[in-house]
Amino acid sequence: KYTKFSISYYWINSLGQKTSIHHRSENVPIPAGEENKTATIPYDYTITSLENTSSTGTYYCNVTWDDIRIMGKGVFVLARDTGYVETFYVWEILITLTVLLAVLSITATALLLRKRK
Repeated sequence: KYTKFSISYYWINSLGQKTSIHHRSENVPIPAGEENKTATIPYDYTITSLENTSSTGTYYCNVTWDDIRIMGKGVFVLARDTGYVETFYVWEILITLTVLLAVLSITATALLLRKRK
């Protein structure tokens, strides 16, 4: 009874509209000696690219047997226009600090040599 089922992937946008993404039917054979045992089989589906910021929403999957429907908890995805932008400038800070210390060191050395004479 539970070897034939269908898997549906869909998302619900911020307006509550449901959009189907992918649907497939499965028929999983049961190996000899494995009857009446619980089995877990992963079925992954990757969304290759989000079209634009309107792709923001909660993405779900559900599995349907003859009379049973199980729905996942969902994953919220926030789509942005610009993507991730690195905001921490490590190299720039390091170079600035090195130049500043070098200038202070040269200045201090010059002042010490001048005072000595």
